[in-house]
Amino acid sequence: MWRSIARSKLIAARNFGAIRQNPTKVQSFSKTLLTQSQTQLVFTESSSIIRNQNLRFLSQVSSPADPNDSDSPHFDFVSTQNYSSVENDMTLMNNDSEISVDVDENNDAILETSGLSDEKFDPEVFVIDVDKFESVLSLLQSRVEGSLESSLDAITDLHLHEEFVATVLKVPLLIGENLIAFVKWAMEKPEFKLTTSVVDQLVRAICRELRKKDAYALWDLIKEIGEKDKGLLNADILNELISVFSKLGKGKAAVEVLDKFEDLGCLPNAETYYLTIEALCRRSFFDWAWSVSEKMLDSERLPETDKVSKIIAWFCKGNKAKEAHSVYIFAKEKRKHASRSSLNFLIFSLCKKDESVKLALEMLDDFSGDAQKYAVNSFATVVHALCRMKEVDEAATLVSKMIRDGPPPGNAVFNAIVNGYSKSGDLEKAKEMIKLMESRGLKPDVYTYTVVMSGYANGGQMKEAIKLLSVAKKKHLKLSTVTYHSLIRGYCKLEEYDNALKLLAEMKDFGVQPTVDEYNKLIQTLCVKALDWGTAEALFEEMKEKGLRIDSKTRALIRAVKELEGEESGNTEESVQA
Repeated sequence: MWRSIARSKLIAARNFGAIRQNPTKVQSFSKTLLTQSQTQLVFTESSSIIRNQNLRFLSQVSSPADPNDSDSPHFDFVSTQNYSSVENDMTLMNNDSEISVDVDENNDAILETSGLSDEKFDPEVFVIDVDKFESVLSLLQSRVEGSLESSLDAITDLHLHEEFVATVLKVPLLIGENLIAFVKWAMEKPEFKLTTSVVDQLVRAICRELRKKDAYALWDLIKEIGEKDKGLLNADILNELISVFSKLGKGKAAVEVLDKFEDLGCLPNAETYYLTIEALCRRSFFDWAWSVSEKMLDSERLPETDKVSKIIAWFCKGNKAKEAHSVYIFAKEKRKHASRSSLNFLIFSLCKKDESVKLALEMLDDFSGDAQKYAVNSFATVVHALCRMKEVDEAATLVSKMIRDGPPPGNAVFNAIVNGYSKSGDLEKAKEMIKLMESRGLKPDVYTYTVVMSGYANGGQMKEAIKLLSVAKKKHLKLSTVTYHSLIRGYCKLEEYDNALKLLAEMKDFGVQPTVDEYNKLIQTLCVKALDWGTAEALFEEMKEKGLRIDSKTRALIRAVKELEGEESGNTEESVQA
């Protein structure tokens, strides 16, 4: 049966490929469809001849039917530039079937087939009326005065087949609200049957333009469709809606779509959760985003690795490091390993708070190979956090592990340990850490010596501090202002003012100029404790010569001590005379 029908002459829709060159947006219709690859031959049971002028268009327009539907015949046309000179051996292939195109004396194309079975023939193929198609497009591409529905009703003999509606929805640059109104109008017609393909095409058309009003109107229509027939919608359609709400910055609307999945007969997938989390994080709704993440983890539907990395980074930016760590742990159990940059960001975020530093410490065990080799910053961050928590011994243990397994610690890591021990008063361990630095070929910098000297000075152990200062002088030509400041402060604390003045004098010999802080500290100490306003006044004059800013409080203090001493000396003379 199929062979006999196919061997007869078939005719396609009248002038289907000759859509007039409308100066408006209708021109873009054929341009868009030209990018498609699959082709469906459009014919009816009574058709007899395919005009040559239609072959080109038919070979380029994609069928809106499902390519996976075995009942719909699809053909790949041989590409040719000039269909008026088609040779008799021009062939169209469809899997194991063959259709030959011959040209008769009237220059009309005649189809002949071989290898086609009766079961593959479907005579009920819809033919699009080009004139009516153009009429619908002209209404949808402009603002219609009055009712769009009444204008559509005015088009006589308009048959609303699924393929007609789907093809209309594929045309770009049509007005979104008109498309929604068009589909709603079609749904009211008894001859039209709404399908998943049409709904999907509508959603893609509306989401392409990114208009808030159209997006909300589309969502209202989708809810209406889902309530009438739950089988029409799927996760991909709803995910597209969530995506457009995300791009529009409407995180709450995205959550509303997610919450309606079950009511609309759909099941959220990994992409659903990811897009919703993205929408919420874009609006900094991190609490809501974590609520969605919990649902994602409970359902065990994780997106791809790169998207897991983004979720971790979003929560870190939102100061939800512990929540990000939960996502990381679950992903690791599912063998989805986040990117190195997101892990480094997570460790840094965990180390901001003392309560989560141990989680960061545990994460370091997950580094291996090249990842561990280049994780110096992550290890250093944990070391600094442990020292901040005064758990210096544990930090030192981590440094020992770094020396043994990598990554090799640098000066910054050792300085953190030295500083931690110095602040805790365990100066011997601090000195041992300096020796360990030197044994590894690292040169302790001025800061390293300064923190230990400061520890000695705070404990009143100025002899040990000066010994270490001598070592620092031999290894560094230029010292730090902070180094001398801590030592001067230590001598002032012990009321050894002469030694403090000597240090002030020798600062310039090691490339360091005294600052206002050193002068003020000495002047205040001399005035308050030693009542030596003379030396204090001399330092004050030295400050003026160097152009340092003179503190009015310091000046007043010197004057007050000077007046106080003058009053005391005057009282003493009066008592002697009496």
